[in-house]
Amino acid sequence: MFFNNSSLLTKERKGEPFLLAHRGLGQTFTMKGIEWDTCTAERIYEPEHPYLENTLSSMEAAFAAKADLVELDIKPTKDDQFAVFHDGTLDCRTNVKGSTKDYTMAELKKVDIGYGYTADNGKTFPFRGKGVGLMPSLDEVITQFPDKPFLIHIKSADPNEGTMLAQFLSKLPEKRQDQLTVYGDDQPIEALKEQLPDLRVMSMATLKSCLLPYIGTGWTGYMPSACENTQLHIPEKYVSFLWGWPNKFLNRMDKVNTRVIVVAGDGGWSEGFDSADDLKRLPSNFTGGIWTNRIDRIAPIVKGNEGK
Repeated sequence: MFFNNSSLLTKERKGEPFLLAHRGLGQTFTMKGIEWDTCTAERIYEPEHPYLENTLSSMEAAFAAKADLVELDIKPTKDDQFAVFHDGTLDCRTNVKGSTKDYTMAELKKVDIGYGYTADNGKTFPFRGKGVGLMPSLDEVITQFPDKPFLIHIKSADPNEGTMLAQFLSKLPEKRQDQLTVYGDDQPIEALKEQLPDLRVMSMATLKSCLLPYIGTGWTGYMPSACENTQLHIPEKYVSFLWGWPNKFLNRMDKVNTRVIVVAGDGGWSEGFDSADDLKRLPSNFTGGIWTNRIDRIAPIVKGNEGK
């Protein structure tokens, strides 16, 4: 069992890690004491760059910094479009109240998405007035970046949103669909997959259907069919339970066209590998996927000359 799953006896992996830029390049914040409803815009660190998450400019900056994949969040609007926005309500980081469903996309274009950001407990608001017109629609993103890969996050458990997204994506050419991955709660992902069975998706259900059987029988080299043509977001806390981690496991997933992304911590709050010290926790010469909130810091290390 040990030798069959040892990376010492597996094919050597070459190349660079695959970098996933979470919400493009945005402001980061302390994770201390964070809860599901914490207003993260009120706890950002002192800004080091001018970009706000989930904006066209933040995505452009992320790709320019050598991101391989950019993650974005979507929320439905009053006029049945998808706005690219993270929070359940607009109250935290904008100058209006309610949810995206209360507004048309045209109305959301008038909202200041930088209104609530502060790094000093409300003494100053460095992005106030600078975020008007910056909330994009999903259609804008697809149009602005016609050949770039994206990870789309459905920010709801509503299966109707999965159906709605499937209808939107079904209008895209098959080649474009192949560049997109969708993840979210089980219900919308299941609804989307019913309409677009060949689309790469991930949910807790798809993750468990792959990894639980693999942990049970993967020592034999057996690959569950649920592990094929998908994406796995694996918290670093659990990677040691995976047979053949890292190289043999990654090689096995490569053979079935599955992308593996390691998320920092236990995966509870989309923590990223955001510093040089964070990267030290990954295996030496790691070539899998890395989830980061600071593509500007991480890419120069793993894709530049630093640390080589």
